[in-house]
Amino acid sequence: MIHTIAGTLQRWGFSRAGWRDNRRGEWWLLAQLVLIALDVVLPTWPSTWAWPPLLLPWLPATGLVLLLGGLLLAGVAFVQLGESLTPLPEPMPSAPLKQLGLYGICRHPLYLAVLICSAGMVLLRGGVLHPLLLLALAVLLAGKARREEQALMALHPEFAAYRQRTAAIVPLCPGLDWR
Repeated sequence: MIHTIAGTLQRWGFSRAGWRDNRRGEWWLLAQLVLIALDVVLPTWPSTWAWPPLLLPWLPATGLVLLLGGLLLAGVAFVQLGESLTPLPEPMPSAPLKQLGLYGICRHPLYLAVLICSAGMVLLRGGVLHPLLLLALAVLLAGKARREEQALMALHPEFAAYRQRTAAIVPLCPGLDWR
């Protein structure tokens, strides 16, 4: 089991040197994991919502639906990415460019899934902290996606045309779609 995990991490390009100098974007991944962990473990603060009371009963249920929908979207994106999957923003050198399925709707459906899950946490937890974490994740994932796209441009000549016709993360959302 440990041998399999080590082999997968090596195939993805992880190295001790990379964690020191961020050569394959390791720091982007670390920041992403920290923000996701904070979204899961931080309590609600303040403890009440400032929304009208009639909406309050629907917020947690809507949040749960968003969270489950984001997890489902991530699962589909994982399957569609297949052997091209890597958590680092540096693409796998031999991986083909994915342009169909979810990747025909947006160039980074896994990042979209993370944002949908975080939006679900906002509605589940409420308060001020979780919306701030969602905003921080959006900014971080936009930066990570731009880093990834620089490498994809160098690796795949057809990426420029794909980039022009396909939304980045969230279609028509300033900062998350840079066509």
